[in-house]
Amino acid sequence: MDVNEKDAIFNYRRKYLPTQQVAYHTPPRFPLDVIESIREGASLLFRSLGLRDFARIDGWFLPSAVNVSAYSGNRIGRSKYGTVLFTDINLISGMEQTSFLFQQASKVGFSHSNILRSIIHHACSRYRNITMCDTTSSLLKGSKSSELTKGNDAKKVFVIFGGDTSERQVSLMSGTNVWLNLQAFDDIDIVPCLLAPNNVNHLSTYSDEKEDVRSRAVWLLPYSLVLRHTAEEVLDACMEAIEPARAAFTSKLRNQVMNEILEGLAKQHWFSGFDIDDELPEACTIGQWIKLAKEAKATVFVAVHGGIGEDGTLQSLLEDEKIPYTGPGAAASKICMDKVTTSLALNHLSSSGILTINKDVWKREEILNTPLHDIWNSLTLKLQCQTLCVKPSRDGCSTGVARLCCADDLAMYAKALKDSLLRIPPNVLSKPHGMIEMPSPPPEYLIFEPFIETDEVVVSSRSTNEGRGPLVWKGRSRWVEITVGVIGKRGSMHSLSPSITVKEKGDILSLEEKFQGGTGINLTPPPSSIISAECLDKCKLRIELVANTLQLEGFSRVDAFLNVDSGEVLVIEVNTVPGMTPSTVLIHQVNLANTVSLFIS
Repeated sequence: MDVNEKDAIFNYRRKYLPTQQVAYHTPPRFPLDVIESIREGASLLFRSLGLRDFARIDGWFLPSAVNVSAYSGNRIGRSKYGTVLFTDINLISGMEQTSFLFQQASKVGFSHSNILRSIIHHACSRYRNITMCDTTSSLLKGSKSSELTKGNDAKKVFVIFGGDTSERQVSLMSGTNVWLNLQAFDDIDIVPCLLAPNNVNHLSTYSDEKEDVRSRAVWLLPYSLVLRHTAEEVLDACMEAIEPARAAFTSKLRNQVMNEILEGLAKQHWFSGFDIDDELPEACTIGQWIKLAKEAKATVFVAVHGGIGEDGTLQSLLEDEKIPYTGPGAAASKICMDKVTTSLALNHLSSSGILTINKDVWKREEILNTPLHDIWNSLTLKLQCQTLCVKPSRDGCSTGVARLCCADDLAMYAKALKDSLLRIPPNVLSKPHGMIEMPSPPPEYLIFEPFIETDEVVVSSRSTNEGRGPLVWKGRSRWVEITVGVIGKRGSMHSLSPSITVKEKGDILSLEEKFQGGTGINLTPPPSSIISAECLDKCKLRIELVANTLQLEGFSRVDAFLNVDSGEVLVIEVNTVPGMTPSTVLIHQVNLANTVSLFIS
């Protein structure tokens, strides 16, 4: 693990939210002697402390010119390269999909199910009266990433994720979740594919400023390389896997560890072997990838958030080759990608209770070259408001979204644009707020809107003095923020149950609250004390009208404000490639509506 900032603390955010603030390397980029020292020390700790089944041991490697011969006695943890210092033992390690347990296990031949079954079997072996059923046949099913392990009748699905937008890390989380879940279906053979960042294209020699999309690089990934925390880590792992010296080193280490495991489990009748092969990633261009998909008669599951994955570009390329794909078509995607165009397409629905937010669009260069007090006065006069919401015109995941209460706030935001800051620290604007992730590179166009005041919904861990429950809602403005999934065919989209989004820090939903597990709060279904059944029905009908007007199909997500009295909907934006992470509210809504089979189809 590398922390990229000097004197930075490896805090909760860096640990559990995928960003480029931290990079992980599996296996580590240490000499073999150091890795052996780490493994020996961890094994000694495991035995000495009487640990069982599994654990995760954390520590530091401190490079130094240590003279090992100067030490007597136990030399574990010391080598000519430095010292290994163990600092923490986790008896129950993290179990998220790309956690170190699964990431490291996959490098030595264990799929998620195999390592978990092995842990369970090992625990049961201590009790002679417990008999485990034979799981050998199901264990090996659907584990390998690129080899054809399923029958010839299985439908090929290419799930593509990554890219180079500010949403690429969420895209990786979405794609990984889709890939892992669809493996459970015998009739689906799914292949994970990384759309490489455009600024790291190892295949294209195209030099024109206008990107030739077909020359963009795509990597077909083996199982273990999907389990990384960022798109950059996946790409780095691909490059390492095809670099001869590094590949030989990794293969040697893998074989050594696997042989030790086989030797240690030789007498355990329940161990049926490894189920992940040491496969190499395959690189191709988008043009070649589309050809592969066509030859395989594959369906493409689009999980690329933003950029060419959501603006209709990828959809258009797939349509040209008559390759089926998930989500709305190219035309609808192009409209919804642009927030201004989306509003214009819905303006005529105001008489139906569907409203849009007034907008004013500015070029970044205009903001940087115009007196900021003049801009502030112009915006507040034109939009008839005292506070503003600023956002990039073509970004998502709350990237670059901020509440501005005065000209000084605008100046701070403009400085972040000018300096190409990756993030605005918490609470530097006039009202309290969390970390604001900024788009990189800075956006060409920015949208200014009136900031919509909604009623704060507070989820408390204790009851109030009045004896009320943990949900506190004062209901003054009568507007709440909602997010709603829609699924179905073009022209007959079905609205799922809306979820009320609860902001824990500041006025804008943060990246953590949207996608970091155990962080954000969504109320699904919305409590009847806030939204009545009658209002809920009106809301769903209006959301369906929005979806059908925009010609959505497959599945999408509509973010909006809802008036809890009239049922009027004020549309914020429409996501044609919504997040599909384990924390995604869309999954909760599908489960609530008992429409899982419809959603999958």
